[in-house]
Amino acid sequence: MGETLFRNVRIIDGSGEAPFAGEVLIQGNRIKAIARRPATLSAAPDVPVVDGGGATLMPGLVEPHAHPSFINTPSSPALGEVPPEEHTLLTAKFVRMLLDHGFTALHCAAAAKPRLDVVIRNAINAGDLVGPRMLAASLEMTVTSGLGDVRLNHLHRETFAVVADGPDEFRRWSRFFVREGVDVLKINPSGDEGTPGSKAHMTVMTDAEVAAVAEVARAHEKRMAAHARSAGAVKMCLRHGVDVIYHATLCDEEALDMLESRKARVFVAPTIGITYGAYKEAPLRGVNLADDVKRRFDNEFVRGIENMKALKKRGVRVLPGGDYGFAFNPMPRNARDMEHFVTLFGFTPMEAIVSATRFGGELMAKGAGPGETERTQPELGMVKEGSLADLLLVDGDPSVDVSILQDANRLLAIMKDGAFHKAPPERREARPMAAE
Repeated sequence: MGETLFRNVRIIDGSGEAPFAGEVLIQGNRIKAIARRPATLSAAPDVPVVDGGGATLMPGLVEPHAHPSFINTPSSPALGEVPPEEHTLLTAKFVRMLLDHGFTALHCAAAAKPRLDVVIRNAINAGDLVGPRMLAASLEMTVTSGLGDVRLNHLHRETFAVVADGPDEFRRWSRFFVREGVDVLKINPSGDEGTPGSKAHMTVMTDAEVAAVAEVARAHEKRMAAHARSAGAVKMCLRHGVDVIYHATLCDEEALDMLESRKARVFVAPTIGITYGAYKEAPLRGVNLADDVKRRFDNEFVRGIENMKALKKRGVRVLPGGDYGFAFNPMPRNARDMEHFVTLFGFTPMEAIVSATRFGGELMAKGAGPGETERTQPELGMVKEGSLADLLLVDGDPSVDVSILQDANRLLAIMKDGAFHKAPPERREARPMAAE
């Protein structure tokens, strides 16, 4: 892998600072040098030069709540009906689609079959499949009657979760997933509005059960992620050092205080995409929700918006990642969460970009795990010297209109690890630079 020089680009570096005109030199799989106009960079005559024509060069997007094996089925129980052979092929298709749409890294939030994330991750790393960087997740670990327990008394039904009751069972399943090679152990300590026996405000795992998973994660240097909508579930996860909390929509004041006190190490991904999809768009896609479920989604939608605004003010890292992978909330439109952050949570477009790039890179950094207070220096999510070269060349300025990142046709080039997944046009017509 050689060098590539980007010239005539508007640079969003992921820091939150205003875009600036400049040049970026890639050497191997890393960013070697950056120059701000009027400074320029020199390169050997045979180094390929990309004339950006005034387009925006920015970090690749990170999806912190990825479900590449949730293949846009109408419901989560339907995932168990997909044969493993077809499921593997479809997951391979979706990871490529996510890369096509600018997501160069995935922090997976649960696989639909025990080794599916692991197999896809390994194939990408070996060069046998095309896709983003991946941190592979376990199945969701839940309790009897919890989110993911879709078993039937009268016949066997495959599901997308494992059901455990008591700390010993959770410990055993956690060790099983560690043995199979996952990076992330996923638990479901709260319910969900679509779950008959466990609603979103309910905390259904015990403290001892969460502690058992944290014990295994700590021993094997794995990460923990949690489906935690209820205030009680959020607080329990924080006490046991869970790395990333999904949803956190029904936080009370104590939960908000605890999140703020741990903001140096914890991440929150509210997954507003799935709540918005279920609340606003499900009927348009042929998914009809019961009236009582709609009312509860209404309450959670409103409270979730209030809580994310509060967390933003408190300096907690809130990341986009909308639980995409269902018919009413399909992949690969994952970048829509960034628009939700602007229209619903009051983020500026640049703040939404930082959440999807720099904060995402911090989430992906090594050294995660319950009890860890620091991570290694992030290598993703910023355009800076020494960072890994995961980059997007965008037609337009997403710091003005972040919604353009939802249009794959506006992604003129996609670079992962210093190599083009999508090569830029031979030469673009120059346009005036927005930042001189």
